[in-house]
Amino acid sequence: MAAEIVNTIGDTDDNFIDPAFALHRGGKMEVSATVPVDNRDDLSLAYTPGVARVCTAIAEKPVLVNDYTWKSNVVAVVTDGTAVLGLGDIGPEASLPVMEGKAILFKQFGGVDAVPIALACTDADEIVETVVRMAPSFGGINLEDISAPRCFEIEAKLQERLDIPVFHDDQHGTAVVTLAALRNAAVLTGRTLGQLRAVISGAGAAGVAIAKILVEAGIGDVAVADRKGIVHGGRDDLTPVKRDLASFTNKAGLTGSLEKALDGADVLIGVSGGTIAEEAVATMAKDSFVFAMANPDPEVHPEVARKYAAVVATGRSDFPNQINNVLAFPGIFAGAFQVRASRITEGMKLAAAEALAAVVADELSADCVIPSPFDERVAPAVTAAVAAAARAEGVARL
Repeated sequence: MAAEIVNTIGDTDDNFIDPAFALHRGGKMEVSATVPVDNRDDLSLAYTPGVARVCTAIAEKPVLVNDYTWKSNVVAVVTDGTAVLGLGDIGPEASLPVMEGKAILFKQFGGVDAVPIALACTDADEIVETVVRMAPSFGGINLEDISAPRCFEIEAKLQERLDIPVFHDDQHGTAVVTLAALRNAAVLTGRTLGQLRAVISGAGAAGVAIAKILVEAGIGDVAVADRKGIVHGGRDDLTPVKRDLASFTNKAGLTGSLEKALDGADVLIGVSGGTIAEEAVATMAKDSFVFAMANPDPEVHPEVARKYAAVVATGRSDFPNQINNVLAFPGIFAGAFQVRASRITEGMKLAAAEALAAVVADELSADCVIPSPFDERVAPAVTAAVAAAARAEGVARL
């Protein structure tokens, strides 16, 4: 396979050349200077001897690092390559094209600089120690494509040890955008979140985070299903993360299969990559919502979902209502950096979701419950809301 790829992208005649390889050749990003180094005076200020005065000032007052280096506006995009997109555990080298992509999205959509960091280790404690040691160079840590359940432990330990924002986008970015779309879908159909019963297919990083933010936002009830069925306190095969999940979800006490739980449900949220039968979707309540977000194959194809649901969303860009994390993470970090927040709180995530939903509040339709990633109103709205929430929650330092 590798030889075939090399032959294809090295072909210089009129044969087809995969445009993805053409775009990625040489990488998708570079480091550029923000100051000139055109003469001896420039050099003496940018480097020695002038730089020594700045170093000495920071040594005497460490907080100045945020004013006189790039630290306060740069994110480390950290992965171990164990859960990359829908490709799974493909390793750190193969993850780099995705991490580069994430970095340029930070810059394009939030004005935030980012550096891809692919680690050659998968042990949770080793990852934590590595990130802690390199943290002085960065203003925030975006954890990316790290498999569950290690991702929960890694994020929690880093939040305990660092005084900069730590954000696992696969969890929280997905949750913020999902909540925003669900808020607008409820408004469109004349309901509130408190009137909805949701079922989540998938109890991994995204499923757990979505359940948490929906409960925080006031959802009527939410049940989460893994491969063995609905997560509930009576099961004896639950991991610590799922035991915690069972403690605050499924107030109705549902047991059994996902399909059984869908009977009469108002919302289906798919983050599992599995397939859900049309017959099960047909049993959902009137004016239901189907958010089938697996890529490239949604759990329920939109054409099928539209037969029964009032609002359909996917993770794909070729269907309406794309649940895309780029709507959240650039603005969340930009807002946190604007006030030099020490962490990203639940309140900041809720504020991001509310701001994101408000962007299209006057334009709601079945095909528009969430903005396009290219809507220029998104990042400023999320940034402002997150900064204000950080101040309100006492984690802002500016």
